[in-house]
Amino acid sequence: MKKEEIVDILEKTGAIQHGHFILSSGKRSAIYCQCAKLFIYPEIAEKICNELAIKVINEIKLDIDYIVAPAMGGVLVGYELARQLKTKSVFYERVNGTFELRRGFEIEPNAKVVLVEDVITTGKSANECIIELNKIGVNLLATVCLIDRTNNESVIKDPISIHRLDIPIYDEDSLPDELKLIRPIKPGSRDI
Repeated sequence: MKKEEIVDILEKTGAIQHGHFILSSGKRSAIYCQCAKLFIYPEIAEKICNELAIKVINEIKLDIDYIVAPAMGGVLVGYELARQLKTKSVFYERVNGTFELRRGFEIEPNAKVVLVEDVITTGKSANECIIELNKIGVNLLATVCLIDRTNNESVIKDPISIHRLDIPIYDEDSLPDELKLIRPIKPGSRDI
């Protein structure tokens, strides 16, 4: 799938949104990626996740034991990617501000793991999961996401993705004038 096709799908499904957004990090942006919107249309989500599955297969070239995702954003992407790669899917959830495997999920030491997010911006959630995975002693093969919007400023370097967005991110006290005129909204799930 060409980059233009991917962007068109993201725009048409509302996965790319325009306005004034407060990101999970507290920083601000004029563009927000709400990849959950893709999953309103399962056939489109399947197609987009297939693009990611192809990249993962081509870049990793190893069997994968688990696809692991941080809740909330990565859960749907992780499930669909695991389905397509015919492997297991588990996810971390925040409990009192810390990621934990719950629901009876377990990952064995030395398991070959791919960490999956919908969007990586600062990489904070992905990194928190990596810390927990390291405690288990897994073999982390890669961090992947649908949308890489790290702007080379993330703790996660060069995630495998189907699309990269270089979008300016601002501190609240350094907003451009056009964003100051728009009421900000906080669409993320960090504080749920």
